[in-house]
Amino acid sequence: MNIKYLLISSFLLLMAQILVWYQVHLQFMSVWFKNNQWIMGIVAVPITYLFLYGTKYGYLAFGGVIWPTRFVQFTAGMIIFAFLAYYHMNEPITLKTGICIALALAIVVIQIMWK
Repeated sequence: MNIKYLLISSFLLLMAQILVWYQVHLQFMSVWFKNNQWIMGIVAVPITYLFLYGTKYGYLAFGGVIWPTRFVQFTAGMIIFAFLAYYHMNEPITLKTGICIALALAIVVIQIMWK
């Protein structure tokens, strides 16, 4: 495993997940965004490149295997979603949600540690 590529991949995928969260949920926090959804469509282009390059570096990090990167991406999305939903929309992280996040993290640990 290439740690440098894993870090680059993780950073790009985290940034993509953060931007996607705002892209999808700003419509609930701002009337302007609700009425100008075409802006969110335009923002999708650079977000797509973050996912593309994040996946590319993940593929390189895991020696040409795609599944581990998918799990990293999924877990990043779960964590980002939980934090931003709590922060912006006051949705608590319930026991059920906390357990699901812990399981997602366990999947990533297995993918990284299992040889």
